[in-house]
Formats: sequence, C-alpha cells, structure tokens
Amino acid sequence: MSEKSVLYEPGPVARVILNRPERRNAQSVGLLAEMDRAFNAAIRDPEVRVIVLSGAGTSFSGGHDLSSPEQLRDMEERMRGLDGFGRSAEINDIYIDSHLRWRNLSKPTIAMVHGYCVYGGWMIASAMDFIFASSDALLIPVYGDYFTAPWDVGARKAKEILFENSFLTAEQALQWGFVNRVYAPAELEASTLTYAGRVAQNDPFHLRTVKNTINQTVDLMGFSNSVQLLRPSFLNRTAPSSESASSSVDRGLDTRFRSGVQQALGYLREDRPELVPASRKGRSQA
Repeated sequence: MSEKSVLYEPGPVARVILNRPERRNAQSVGLLAEMDRAFNAAIRDPEVRVIVLSGAGTSFSGGHDLSSPEQLRDMEERMRGLDGFGRSAEINDIYIDSHLRWRNLSKPTIAMVHGYCVYGGWMIASAMDFIFASSDALLIPVYGDYFTAPWDVGARKAKEILFENSFLTAEQALQWGFVNRVYAPAELEASTLTYAGRVAQNDPFHLRTVKNTINQTVDLMGFSNSVQLLRPSFLNRTAPSSESASSSVDRGLDTRFRSGVQQALGYLREDRPELVPASRKGRSQA
C-alpha cells in the first residue's frame, strides 16, 4: 500500500513512513487520514506484530500543516456545511480522538524520530508506545489538541519548556523520560528495527495484554480524561462560524507555530549553537 503522503510497508515489523519530506512531513489532514488507514491495515494484518512510525527526509515531523494549498482545500471540504460545533467535533476527531486511537492500537508501536519533532510531531510520537531518537533530534511539545506534555516529562518540566518555548534535545528528552533510547543518526534505523524484530518474536497475546494493562493503569490515573479536557476550553474557543473564518484561524495558528519554532531556534543558537541544523545556520526564517 502506497499513498501520496504516507508509505506503508507490511511485514512482521510494519513500516508507516510520513512522506512529505519537502515540508518536513508537516501533518495535513490528508496525511493524518492516510496514516490512520496505514495503522488500520497493520492492525488487520495477522502477519504484522510491531509497527514503526518514521519520517522520510531530514525530519520526523515539523508539526501541523496549516497553510499548504492541499491542507486548505481538504479542510474546506471537510468543514463544508458544518456549524461551529460541528467543526469543533471534526477538529476533535482529527487532532485528539485519532491520537487516542493510535495510542491504544492493539499492537506495539515505535516512533523513530530524527531531525525536527515539534508540535504535531510531538503529538504523534507521544501516541506511540516507545520513542527511539537520533542524537540530532530537536523536540517541542504543543499546548492544545492531544496535550500530553505533563504526562510525558512531568508537570514542572512541561511548564519550563512551554513557558520558554525552547527545544528539548534528544538527550534531554531521554533524561526526562519522553524518549526511550538515543542513537547516533547512522545507527537509528538499524537499532530501532533490531529492537522491533525482537519484540515481534514474542507472543502477540502477551504483548496486547501488557499494553492494555499499562494503558489502563495510566488511564486510571487520569490520562485520557486530561487529554480530552481541552475540548471545550481550547477547541470551542477556535470554532469559527464559517469556512472563511476557519481558514483565518488556521493562518493565525500557522503564524504562531512558525514564530515559536523561530524563537526556539534563536535560543538554540545562543545556548547550543553546535546543535543548530546546518540548513538553519545563518537563517532568520523558521
């Protein structure tokens, strides 16, 4: 199965590969829908034991796509004829409910992260069971949508990162528990697939039972409820009354996200200039 924005490679270790490298795998609604279909194909295939999510090109995912022509077209089609509450329900499905489904997929999932993993990239990585990262990875959580940062790194660290709007390096993400393992860029893929292959050899019933038990334990602590808590306070606030207003909101969010990445890059140049990606050195645009 191969789609325009997502590549799916079946097998005991199935690969789901975000395939918009020219946009750093920015997540359009079309890409998220294709990713959902790829996950469903892997779950239905009895040969698949483990799913590895990764990104083509220089980054895992640069976050939400809010401004490309295909994104604006697809969103307009999806929202056509809906009132503000209907559009909020659609946004819930795109950016919250889908991620909760992916978190609870019945097979083990691994995010293989390199380059940028920011905003929406953090969201889809967080929905996976494990995160293996390249040492060059740069990460920023998002506030809103599938908001997991307090669970991913702890409440105090989440506030520190979100208040300053700064990158976490791969090593920092490992230290704070968001990332499971860090590898040199040249070793990331082979090491991730080796681990996935070992997991694939185990009894699938055992794997499913362990995953469900751990996820349910975290849910008893309030995980899913806290993620869904932002529905009224965040999404209804941005529920426009028309399709044109919806595009205006998206443009505003696009500006905010781009500005946030630019700010984080500025801090990185000040604090850890050796970690600034080569393509960003000397540039003032995010």
